[in-house]
Amino acid sequence: MVSGWLHRRRGGYKLATMDFATFEGVPELPLVATAIHHGHDVRPEVGELLAIDAATRLREEDPRTGALTTVAPARVVVHRSRFEVDLNRPRDRAVYRTPADAWGLEAWREPPPDELVAESLRLYDDWYRRMHDLLSDTARRHGGFVLLDVHSYNHRREGPGAAAADLLDNPEVNVGTGSMDRDRWAPVVDGFMKALRAHGGLDVRENVRFRGGHLSRWVHENFPATGCALALEFKKTWIDEWTVEVDDDHLDRLVAALRHAVPGTLAALPV
Repeated sequence: MVSGWLHRRRGGYKLATMDFATFEGVPELPLVATAIHHGHDVRPEVGELLAIDAATRLREEDPRTGALTTVAPARVVVHRSRFEVDLNRPRDRAVYRTPADAWGLEAWREPPPDELVAESLRLYDDWYRRMHDLLSDTARRHGGFVLLDVHSYNHRREGPGAAAADLLDNPEVNVGTGSMDRDRWAPVVDGFMKALRAHGGLDVRENVRFRGGHLSRWVHENFPATGCALALEFKKTWIDEWTVEVDDDHLDRLVAALRHAVPGTLAALPV
């Protein structure tokens, strides 16, 4: 069982809360940021059944992505592992059952019992209710909103000493827009990517590796006229995917680039 874990930061460490997620701030701007795969904690009964070791779980999670959400006045950081419940999957696939659900990894020593799955899905449902309340409030305040759905992705899957994946198919920032009305939100998407490229020369491309998962699709289905969800996948050049060692200066530059992109992105909202 993992009862909590240490987040490395300048000047020391802090222990993650055991709460399922932190909802922090108020939507003073039409901007919300989420890091739904940030977490590593699991419930004791989940930890007892998991076959996958903590290091492998960390490699498939998105540690420290919560730092990238600090550009938004309202932010949501999830502390539980996606191996307990994956908020970026549809509800019927939110608990991994087979290796095919988890990149070929054998997650469980034995199939999780129905009551364990039911509790994970209860947490899933509660989280989405809270998100609906937050986004509804943001839309009421401002007429619309941008959601930055922050993730990270591996690019050295062959091992810590192996070559990185081909740059052609692995941008530094992949912007997933596959579920949105692209014409409606074109000024927001195009302006956001242009601003990120301009601030630090980042390689920012759209729908190359990922087109966005369930959270962004859910936003566009529930807030079709008011919600623009950008599914952001940051390639793990700022964090070692095998050791989880963070390059704090690199991470700071990414945060600065996101912060630079915010004003123009919000100004382009068609509401």
